[in-house]
Amino acid sequence: MKTNESPNYLSIKDWAEEDRPREKLLLKGKASLSDAELIAILLGSGTVSMSAVELAKQILHSVNYNLHELAQLTIKDLEKFKGIGEAKAITIVAALELGKRRKNADVQQRSQIESSKDVYEILQADLLDLPYEEFWALYLNRANQVIRKVQISRGGVVGTVADIRLILKHGIELLASGIVLAHNHPSGNLQPSPEDLKLTQKVKEAAQLMNMALLDHLIIGNQSYFSFVDEDVMKQL
Repeated sequence: MKTNESPNYLSIKDWAEEDRPREKLLLKGKASLSDAELIAILLGSGTVSMSAVELAKQILHSVNYNLHELAQLTIKDLEKFKGIGEAKAITIVAALELGKRRKNADVQQRSQIESSKDVYEILQADLLDLPYEEFWALYLNRANQVIRKVQISRGGVVGTVADIRLILKHGIELLASGIVLAHNHPSGNLQPSPEDLKLTQKVKEAAQLMNMALLDHLIIGNQSYFSFVDEDVMKQL
């Protein structure tokens, strides 16, 4: 029976055992595998002319080998690759989401806020890889321990509308002493917009009337953030 395989094509089964992703994981441990090899295990198989590892490399190449960009791909985006059906696309998306949730579970163990970095670590997983803006708030007690984190709003690529009354309502109900605001910029530009500055000022003034302090406002990206306090913006509002 003829196939479309090239004479030089080798399936994973033809490789040396130590070079096969599953076998390599068993023999050398999970840390020894490349990103492409890990994705190949999720895929399970490639195409007639391409191994699972080569298919994984093709997918990674399309996102500049950046796992953050990979996590932003939708099931429909992944299905555009030859050899990726709905089931494989769902497997990749689910695996990346599980990793995101694990990171979120890890940072929840640190409930005391001592710096903007603590806020970033708590909320990064919630705002990671989103193609649209979300607005969140952390509510703190007098010891700067997180009482609760709340999603205030969810919007589009350009922005989202955060209701000041809703922000304060949660603070009053939780008997919070402090509030930290955070939202993401899908564009990657972490500089605050005029709307960001105006909103922050209004929340700061309104919170003071309720004996609450607005402690900071973070604009969060995939790998970095902008803190209103660290950049001395809060003092100017």
